[in-house]
This record gives sequence, C-alpha cells and structure tokens, in this order.
Amino acid sequence: MSTPENPAPRALGGGSFRQALADAAPPAGYGAVITIGVFDGVHRGHRHLLDRMSALAGSSLIPIVITFSNHPAEVVNPDRTVNKIITPEEKVQLLYDAGVGRVICLEFTNELANLDANEFTALLVDCLKMKGIVTGPDFALGRNRSGNLEYLHRRGASLGFWVETVPPLELEGEAVRSRRVRNSLADGNVDGAEYLLGRPYATDGVVVHGAKMGRQLGFPTANIIPTQNFVIPADGVYATYATVNGVRHLAATSIGVRPTFGLSQRLIEAHLLDFSDDIYDENLRLEFVSRLRGQETFDGIDALITQMNRDVDNARRILEEHDRLDNA
Repeated sequence: MSTPENPAPRALGGGSFRQALADAAPPAGYGAVITIGVFDGVHRGHRHLLDRMSALAGSSLIPIVITFSNHPAEVVNPDRTVNKIITPEEKVQLLYDAGVGRVICLEFTNELANLDANEFTALLVDCLKMKGIVTGPDFALGRNRSGNLEYLHRRGASLGFWVETVPPLELEGEAVRSRRVRNSLADGNVDGAEYLLGRPYATDGVVVHGAKMGRQLGFPTANIIPTQNFVIPADGVYATYATVNGVRHLAATSIGVRPTFGLSQRLIEAHLLDFSDDIYDENLRLEFVSRLRGQETFDGIDALITQMNRDVDNARRILEEHDRLDNA
C-alpha cells in the first residue's frame, strides 16, 4: 500500500486543479485507473467500488481517487448544508487503508463545477495518464453533469480510456449510500451505521471544562462540544469506546441538553469506566457501538443516579460482548 502523499485538502484556483493532478501523476511506465466522488464515510458501498477499481488496476495501473474536502452540493446550492460523516483527513487515510495508490483531495469550487467535460477528461488523460475510469451508475462529471456515462464511453473511445460501471452494494435490499448512514445516525441507530460503515461511527474533540455535575453525582465525564456541520447521533445514552492518549477505554456517553437540570446547551459527555485521570484539553475520540436509551427527564437526583448505574452496567456488558465478537 502506498504512503499517503499530500493528504491535506488543496484549494482550487489559478490552474491549481491541473497542478494537483500533475503532482499525483503515476511514475514512468504506469497508467492510472481513476474514480471520482465525495466518499463521505468511506462506507462499505465505497469500498465495494474501490475493490473493483483495484482489481482492474492490476499491476500495471495505479488506482487513483479524486475526492473533495467539502460537498459539491453546497457549492452548486449555497443554501444547502450537508453534514459530514468524517473529516477530510480521516477520509484520505481510510481511502489509503482501502488500498488506493493515490488520493487527490481538493476543495470543490465554482471553478471546478464549471469545468467543461471535454477539458476535464483531457486533463485526466494528460496529467494522470488515465487508462480507465470506474464509476457508479449515476455518475457524471463536468459542467451541468454533461459528462454522463454515455458521453464517457464515446470520449473514452476517442482518448483511449475504458469505462467500468459498478452496481451499488445492496444490504438488506437497499443501496449503501452516505445518506443512509446519516439517516441511521440521526435516528440514533448507531448499530445500523456500524453495519453500513463496516466500523463504529466515531467523532472526536478536545475535552473542555464543564459544570462538573457528573463528578458530583459520582460519574465524572469528559465533555466535548459537537463540531458544527458534522453528523452527531440523536440525543440519548450510548455504549462507546473512548480513546485518549492512545489508550482505548469503555465508556457510557450521553448526548443531549441534560433536561433534568433544565439546561439547553447540547453536549457530548463521556463517562470512562474505571478511569479517573485528568484529561482536560486532551483529544478524545468516541466510537459509538449501541444506543442504550433516549434522553429522559427524571423526577429527582436519586432516580437519575439509579439510571446512570444501569447505563454503566449495560454499556460494560455490550462493549465486552462487542470486543468478544471482534476477537472471535
């Protein structure tokens, strides 16, 4: 597997798209097979396509992914916001982990949106020595999506590249798409999101000081503030893994506004089991395994503490079973 090169997103402008392609050109004697897409989440459906691309590449072609740090739909329609599943940096690493030879991660801009399909394909051939392109059935490139599959087959016959269309991976009778992952998370169905992603959904952030209510109740928590424009699971309590300073811990994690205390700021609060170190200002990564319950309002502190003890016991049981199955 290749070592990631220039994984940070590059902004377009002043011909930088051509330069980004030129920087990722295959070595002498090699051509490229290319796929283009957002790849948010790098879920099982994406890896299904990437596996096919790698198989087609064989030993003579370099598999290259062109992807974007933002969502093209937000550029085409500035009033729209698409909440991301993973960061651009995570996406690049996951693509390399999937066996891709080169990843070109760009900011999608109006300049790129207005690139003519003929110019786009010519750049791919000239800069990357493209010999093939692998797509999904709905793929199109170029201004106004004019470079559809019919066009690509014609253009390939002229420029000397082939086109392979990969049917979407279906699980439980439905295609695996990033939107399906987002919907699962919005419903609190983190088990379903893990099934689609092929790994637990994860988010991270820097641990901030809170009101220390959890500590007063006997359940100290590490608090992180949800990152704007990223998907966060529905409010509730979850069995999670919490990784800090390279060590993975079992945790019971709450997302919500703490209605028992009449508060309104949405927080992610993780109670790390059998752990009491000071981790303020450290980065905390949470992997969501199962939803224990929704957010509830309790009649008093005693009822809340009783439920929190149940949550910790349930989280421990679920995570230990998850570990057992992973190691089976």
